[in-house]
Amino acid sequence: MPARDALERALLEELQLWWEGLNERLFGGAMRAPVLTLRDTGRQLGSWERHSRQLSLSRPHVHTASWGQVVEVLKHEMAHQFVDEVLGVTEETAHGPTFRAVCAERGIDGRAAGTVEDSREGTHTRSRVVARIQKLLALAESPERHEAEAAMRTARRLLLKHNLSAAEARSEARYAWQQLGKPSGRLPTHERILAGLLGQHFFVSCVWVHAFDPVRGRRGRVLEIAGTPENLEIASWVHGWLLETAERLWRDHRRTRRLRGDSGRRRFLQGVMVGFHEKLQQENAACAETGLVWRGDAGLADWVDQRHHRLRAGRRARVHTDATWHEGRAAGQRIVLHKPVGASTERRGRRLESPHRK
Repeated sequence: MPARDALERALLEELQLWWEGLNERLFGGAMRAPVLTLRDTGRQLGSWERHSRQLSLSRPHVHTASWGQVVEVLKHEMAHQFVDEVLGVTEETAHGPTFRAVCAERGIDGRAAGTVEDSREGTHTRSRVVARIQKLLALAESPERHEAEAAMRTARRLLLKHNLSAAEARSEARYAWQQLGKPSGRLPTHERILAGLLGQHFFVSCVWVHAFDPVRGRRGRVLEIAGTPENLEIASWVHGWLLETAERLWRDHRRTRRLRGDSGRRRFLQGVMVGFHEKLQQENAACAETGLVWRGDAGLADWVDQRHHRLRAGRRARVHTDATWHEGRAAGQRIVLHKPVGASTERRGRRLESPHRK
């Protein structure tokens, strides 16, 4: 088992580095490094033990959850360590008022799940909105192009109206986050364009965050989206659907042109994303003519700033255009966003359902 032991050592070393960084950033460097361990338990995601000074994480959870969720558990247990060793509060219950205050001041999820709990009313509203959009996207599968286009436009207009109404009605929005895909050392340009598309047209904030893949023992970055639960649900599905659709369009293009190899694949995929982005921009302009204009969500921006601190803008995706790129762009402009066959079934590990299900 040498390879497995090496991966576990690399994982513990990475967790130690994250502990050190979080200690400086969230706790002012006030704590001493604990003994970091992994335990074979799925019932408890993490624990802090005062006497042994052990901070433990669940090995099954570390290997199956997103890295963002692993870090949330680590921050949660660090908050326990801070309350215990720095503040010296031992009379309260584990999740008492001091612990909750420490978490709130630092943007830490007191439940360590990385998501928000929905009230019954919020869950009902989200389900109703998403269900209506699913029905419209099912109509967008129509072979009659004008009917399909109309259904897609109606679905997006419904989503816009829902967000405008919610922004006016809510006094305090409930936000959550979700990481899409696996950490990668490379960020393909078409995926960076897609992230910008989601942020501009689907009411979520998109950030490329550092992450670690415990299975391969490698560092990388992964796309993290944040927003209200219903927007996360829709944006995560759109992300997976567009990636699959772009790859299918490239295969069709290569077969039609009788091309060999994938030398033009990246430029074609970039063109697809740009073309679909331009199509959505045209729809936004049409909505604006009727008075439906999205001004952004200041509450979400503040929430993301608190979560990530010192967030810096990333580099703009650099695109080199040629004939292949323009053909991809034309294909992207013809895309009709629609519900996949069996939207309730898994599709490349993504499911069109609430991201908060345990």
